[in-house]
Amino acid sequence: MIDPLSFYQDEIKSYQGQLETVKSQLLASSTVRLVVFILAVVGVYFLYGNTRMVLVVLVVAIVIFLYLVSRHTDLQYKRDKLKRLIAINETEIQVLNRDYKNLPTGDEFKDDTHFYSQDIDLFGRGSFFQYLNRSILPEGGLLLASILKENTVDRIEAKQESMKELAQIPKWRQDFAATAALSKAEVTTQTALHWITSYRPFVPGVMRFLPWLYTGGSILFFGLLLMGFLPTSVLFYWLLLGLLITGAFTKKMTKLVSGTSKIQSLFERYNRLLAAIESQKFGSALLKEKQGGIQSHGKKNSVVLREFAGLLSDLDQNNNLLYLIFGNGLFLRGLYTAYKVEKWISEHKESMGVWFDCIAFFDAHNSLANFVFNHPGYAFPILKENGICIRSKQAGHPLLNPKKCVLNDYEIGQTDFFIITGANMAGKSTFLRTVSLQIVMANIGLPVCAASMEYSPIKLITSMRTSDSLTDDASYFFSELKRLKFIVDEIKKDRYFVVLDEILKGTNSTDKAAGSRKFVERLVSSGAAGIIATHDLSLCEVAKKLSKVKNYYFDAEIVNDELHFDYIFKKGICQNMNASFLLRKMDIIGE
Repeated sequence: MIDPLSFYQDEIKSYQGQLETVKSQLLASSTVRLVVFILAVVGVYFLYGNTRMVLVVLVVAIVIFLYLVSRHTDLQYKRDKLKRLIAINETEIQVLNRDYKNLPTGDEFKDDTHFYSQDIDLFGRGSFFQYLNRSILPEGGLLLASILKENTVDRIEAKQESMKELAQIPKWRQDFAATAALSKAEVTTQTALHWITSYRPFVPGVMRFLPWLYTGGSILFFGLLLMGFLPTSVLFYWLLLGLLITGAFTKKMTKLVSGTSKIQSLFERYNRLLAAIESQKFGSALLKEKQGGIQSHGKKNSVVLREFAGLLSDLDQNNNLLYLIFGNGLFLRGLYTAYKVEKWISEHKESMGVWFDCIAFFDAHNSLANFVFNHPGYAFPILKENGICIRSKQAGHPLLNPKKCVLNDYEIGQTDFFIITGANMAGKSTFLRTVSLQIVMANIGLPVCAASMEYSPIKLITSMRTSDSLTDDASYFFSELKRLKFIVDEIKKDRYFVVLDEILKGTNSTDKAAGSRKFVERLVSSGAAGIIATHDLSLCEVAKKLSKVKNYYFDAEIVNDELHFDYIFKKGICQNMNASFLLRKMDIIGE
């Protein structure tokens, strides 16, 4: 078993060494380029007056210089990637030390009408999403949020296998993340898809071969000019003709170049990510299924996408004045590239959505697998089809500091309903969120913060935080009633684990006691399993009437005039409350 902290520290040390080497190579590359430029200037100076030899020197110098520029760009990319890999590992060390509050919060995914997300701190500052999320792409973050909120019990074992496999290849995951982070796309995949699917071609079919003929003519005329068999004016008029042919499509070409320039960076990024997915051999069913979706066309789709990115890069050269004049005037390159772009769009536009979805899948699942890797001591739930609903040993909340977290055992039957009492701050709400989050994590295939967990897959529904809405003119009590009605309606449709925290807070104590009791009886009669936390000890009387209802509590003691909590989950009814003690302790009320 790999120790996460040691792995990250070793990776940082290795990448820092590689980074120093690349920096040295970049310095040497810059020096060589300068030398080539100086030699070209010297050559032109001494050969000035010999037009042919000057042209030869310039052509050779330009070819060498372009090669060096390309090599320098590759080295810069390698340098930036190493920096990103170092940052990734530094972030993981910070998170292992419980420092993650600077990561994205996921506030945009909050939904107070969702089955459970608002109640269990799924999104927001200090949330599970903030702790978990390492997605780089907007689409990956969106997919990760939807996975956390999907509330399904499908293919849990397949999800677990995929998590385990991805967790075992941290180098591949980090390389994927660094690659995704390096190029910032100007547009989203949805924008690119819309542009491509709505594009209307304009380049005539003759451009499939005419640019090649025109290029051949240019090379011939240039050769004859160098040998002295042709006046310069002929090449000039040939250039002018090429510009006139290109000029006939100027308006549409400009629109095409403008559109493709916005999506170019997106395709450059995604072809590298597709290549990373295609090159990795996966064994689990879910990963192979996703990978197979981009390997079903014979030719690797990363190669296909790379070709398109290259075409877009070529087309973008029309923004360069020299290329615009000579590339189009002598070779009709703009029109030929436009023809190739349109041909590519026609052949592959239907596949692009699949490619983008696959990349978003791996971006999102990298976060999930990273969580597995960072918590080697967590347990994958063992699925049980009948018997217990949940049996968890030494369960804790993953967001609590493990050095301070008190672990508890609990077992809930298929139709059991726990009533939990306890003093303020004794641990009731934390326990409710611990159980709720274990269900969510189990359903999406993650291991849970526990020594072991047996689990009969079940969906989750909660009512723990209800707020009034001044804009909707809804009182707190009415908002809570709507939430409870939502729960009653949903448990008629499917099997849910119900988690409630102090329901009917917006009414008087007499109504609250009677209403809470009736509601619990309704849930139990429907066969639902669940938990309710309450300060109302009278609600515990339901256990005398209904065998499926069981009473548990968290205790508080006053020791040496100080409040003490042990946070241990115990069977029975709490008798020690602390509100009066705290009021006196803080001098809010007298003795």
